[in-house]
Amino acid sequence: MKRSFGLAFALFVCTFTFAQQALWGGTSIVSPEIHENNTVTFRLKAPKAVKVQVTGDFLPTQKIKTPFGDFDGPGAADLIEKDGTWEYTTPQPLKPELYSYTFLVDGLKMNDPNNVYMIRDVVSVTNVFIIGGGRADLYKVNKVPHGTVSRVWYNSPTLGMDRRLTVYTPAGYETSGRNYPVFYLLHGMGGDEEAWIALGRTAQILDNLIAQGKAKPMIVVMTNGNASQEAAPGESSLGFVSPNMQLPKTMEGSFEMAFPDVVKFIDKNYRTIKRKQARAIAGLSMGGFHSMHISKQFPDMFNYVGLFSAAIMPDNNVKSPVYADLEGKLKVQFAQKPSLYWIAIGKTDFLYKANEDFRKLMDDKGYKYTYYETDEGHIWKNWRIYLTEFSPLLFK
Repeated sequence: MKRSFGLAFALFVCTFTFAQQALWGGTSIVSPEIHENNTVTFRLKAPKAVKVQVTGDFLPTQKIKTPFGDFDGPGAADLIEKDGTWEYTTPQPLKPELYSYTFLVDGLKMNDPNNVYMIRDVVSVTNVFIIGGGRADLYKVNKVPHGTVSRVWYNSPTLGMDRRLTVYTPAGYETSGRNYPVFYLLHGMGGDEEAWIALGRTAQILDNLIAQGKAKPMIVVMTNGNASQEAAPGESSLGFVSPNMQLPKTMEGSFEMAFPDVVKFIDKNYRTIKRKQARAIAGLSMGGFHSMHISKQFPDMFNYVGLFSAAIMPDNNVKSPVYADLEGKLKVQFAQKPSLYWIAIGKTDFLYKANEDFRKLMDDKGYKYTYYETDEGHIWKNWRIYLTEFSPLLFK
C-alpha cells in the first residue's frame, strides 16, 4: 500500500512539474516589452551565446536577392549582454503597426521563447506584436461584433480534387436571414488559404470596418491559389509536408480556369447575392495576377477588381488560353464598365515597373481605374494597408 502511494505521489510530482513548465516556462523575462512611448525592448537569456541579434520588419529594410527578384528584407540589430541576458531597445518609438521578428543567436535563427504569438509565412515562422494606434487599431481584436471564420472543403471538378477555403462571414450572418455580397481575396506565391486570415488580419480588419460603418457587411472567401494543392501544408492528405513556393501548376492557367468552381460552391452553400454587382475579387502578388486574369477571363463575374502589388504577365514559356489576347479581353471587360478597378503598389516594389507598364496600357486605352501608391516594397505591411483601403469601396 505504501509502495503504491509512493509511486502515485512520484507520478503526481512528475506530472505537476511538467504542467508547471508548460504553464510558466523556464524564465520570467519579458520580451517584447512595449513601453509607454512605444519604444520596444527585446530580451533573450542565452548565457553561453557569443553574439545575439534581433531581425524584424521594425528595422530598416535591406535588399535580399532571390530567384524571384530582389525583395525588401528586414535588417538586424545587436543585443547587449549583461549577466547572461541579452537586450536591445529600439532607439526611436515604433509607429503603429503589426510587426514580426526573430532572433539570430550565433548565426542560428530562433524564435523568442518568451513570446507565444507567432505567424507562419510560407516557410518562415516569426514572432509578432502590435503597436496600437491609427490604422493599426484595425488589426486588433476590439470590443465590436465579431464575424465567424470557417475552414470549408469544396469539390473542384475542374481540378479533380477536394480543396479547402477559409471563409469569413460577418457578425450576425447566422441569424440575419439576409443575403450578402462576396469578396474573393487571394494570396501570393507560396501562400495558401491561411495567409490572409493570419498575416493579413482579415477578420479583425473586416470586423472593425463593418462595426465603424466604413465597410458593408460581406462574406470574404480566401482560396488556396495553388492549383496542385488540396489545402495548406499540414492540412491535407499529404500530411506534414514542407511548405514550398515552387509548386506544380503555378501561374499557368489552371487556377484561373477552375475559379468558377469556387463561386458556384459559395453561391450554393451561403446566402449570397448571386450577381456580378455583388462580387469582388482582389489579391496580392500572385493573387493580384490571378485576380486580373480571372476577372478578364470571366467578365460577367466580378464588378470590383483589386490588384495589390500584382504580377502582371506569366513567364514567356507559359502557354495558356487564359493569358492570350490580353488587350481583347480587357476591352470586353471594360466595355461592361466595372464599378471599381483598383491598382496599388509600393514605390520600391520589384513589380513596380510591370505595374507602371500595365497602367500605361490602361491609360492608352482610356480604361478607368484607381491608383494607390505607398512607400516600401513587397511586404505584408502594404497588403494590410491595401485591404483597409479597398474594402470600404466595395458594394456601394
